[in-house]
Amino acid sequence: MDRSADPTEHLPNSYVSRRSTEAQAFSAWTPPVGALGALTDEARARAATLDGRIGDLRALAERQPPATSLKGALRRPNVSIIAEVKRSSPSKGSINPALDIAAQVLAYERGGAAAISVLTEPSRFGGSNADLTKARQTVGLPVLKKDFHVEVVQLFEAKSLGASAALVIARAVSPDRLQELLRAGDELDLELLVEVRDERELELALGLGAAMIGVNNRNLETLEIDPETSLRLLPLVPADVIAVAESGMKGAADIARVALAGADAALVGSELSRSTDPESVLRTLTKTGRVSGARKG
Repeated sequence: MDRSADPTEHLPNSYVSRRSTEAQAFSAWTPPVGALGALTDEARARAATLDGRIGDLRALAERQPPATSLKGALRRPNVSIIAEVKRSSPSKGSINPALDIAAQVLAYERGGAAAISVLTEPSRFGGSNADLTKARQTVGLPVLKKDFHVEVVQLFEAKSLGASAALVIARAVSPDRLQELLRAGDELDLELLVEVRDERELELALGLGAAMIGVNNRNLETLEIDPETSLRLLPLVPADVIAVAESGMKGAADIARVALAGADAALVGSELSRSTDPESVLRTLTKTGRVSGARKG
């Protein structure tokens, strides 16, 4: 995918008011508010502290051996589970603050997880880069760095830590910044999971060539969950793009519902992180087959 191409090329005309010679501005985008707005502001401040280290981070990133592909790991006969390490969250508060990273990810691996997601955001989720490093050193599964990545330097950091992939939330960044982040991911050989919550964001992400789409049932600005979001958007993801259902996944019935909508994978965080037996929970969640033909194209 040519990241310099016009990102509005595939968008419905009603979503686009003007074209320019630069990366196209998506007319409906405004900076996020609520919880997401606060989290992205904090992420931007943390990213600013990395600017002086960008040369070192680039060198560390270039020395990293090739990471296990997240995209490749999510093409299983059954719906793949991305098992998340989560100590707390803005919506749920404390989940498992004393969580032992190594023990948790080993249980995830034994339970059949396809990949590990590690929240590295420190202030609201209680995560750290050290958590990601420990997870990567403990298991051979691909590791997704889940944070509020709003600046390219954060992707250098993710790659330098050995992450296979990083989360980018479409609502958190302007369209031209999303394009810049996708381009940087390509150059770094760092896969990006682009998270969306409505049709406009999905069209934008696809128009920019995102290879993995996460559909979040939770509105991160209001923190409200609408389980219909994934059921509405997953069928719109082209079959050659990885589609991941996020938020509100608690049991096998939830996995079955998103499977019918075409999910290749589901990200499960709170339910696993608070469980006293995450291995057994995962064995139940990984039994649901993918539904062939649920998505077209």
